Amino acid sequence: MTIHMRRLSVLVALVVSLGVAQSARAQSELQNDFKYNSGQDVQPVFEGWSKAADGGFLMHFGYLNRNWAQELPISVGPDNSVEPGGPDRGQPTYFFTRTNRNLFTVAVPKDFGKREVIWTIVANGKTQKAFGWLQPEWEIDPAGGASLGGQQTDEARRNKAPAISVSPVTTAAVGAAVKLTATVTDDGLPKPAAEKKAAIGQETPDILKGGVDAPVNVPSTVGPARGGPRIQGLSVAWSVWRGPANVTFDPALVVVKDGAAQTSVVFSKPGEYILRARANDRLLTTDREIKITVQAAK
Repeated sequence: MTIHMRRLSVLVALVVSLGVAQSARAQSELQNDFKYNSGQDVQPVFEGWSKAADGGFLMHFGYLNRNWAQELPISVGPDNSVEPGGPDRGQPTYFFTRTNRNLFTVAVPKDFGKREVIWTIVANGKTQKAFGWLQPEWEIDPAGGASLGGQQTDEARRNKAPAISVSPVTTAAVGAAVKLTATVTDDGLPKPAAEKKAAIGQETPDILKGGVDAPVNVPSTVGPARGGPRIQGLSVAWSVWRGPANVTFDPALVVVKDGAAQTSVVFSKPGEYILRARANDRLLTTDREIKITVQAAK
């Protein structure tokens, strides 16, 4: 074989090799791009820190549930712990799908220094951790930077967080509707805006159409819709903070009228629940929890 033929043979082999590598890479990216109903992990997320009134600091956390349908109850313990000072530092034990931001804070003293707050979650056999530390670049403004709609405003800077209280309810029965009442006061800022509809394409997750090799766990429609019209004034959103199962709120998002927001809740499983009511003036939020013991239906 001549030198020219050998060089050509090497070149052809290189091109084929690159083609195979690119094909394998494309296949890997395709597989990694699938959305899954269940079986995936929950990634705790450190969102940053802010200064506390007592001179200490607040570590802010949320999470990403990578499942598009599976909601997970994970009790405080080895599978759901925050350290130091834990395992219970007030974190949620019921995990909704997809991204859930700025859910709770962990207070640390002013001499916390270079230590870390570590939130560990084990879901579907997979362990993930979030590390909170006082890195200067991670300092955040609890008031959201005094911004509204991407603009810095004097109105937003003067805004105070709403105050909320919840009428006590201690017991309930499976299948029986229970009335929940939240009382909310606010300074009226920011002023209510005109109602806007959710952007087209954001009402429900995308529908994924896999090929012949698509995993069987890929959803054709993935999870319940979480979009809809956004409330442009004072509101209260209800959710399960801790408990063995999800519940049905009617409705889950309530407009505050005459200082009150009412809804009803129905439980499907007995157990100990903590429900959270979050008052939102579109810029700042305030949370209140209520503990309810749910008994089996008689």
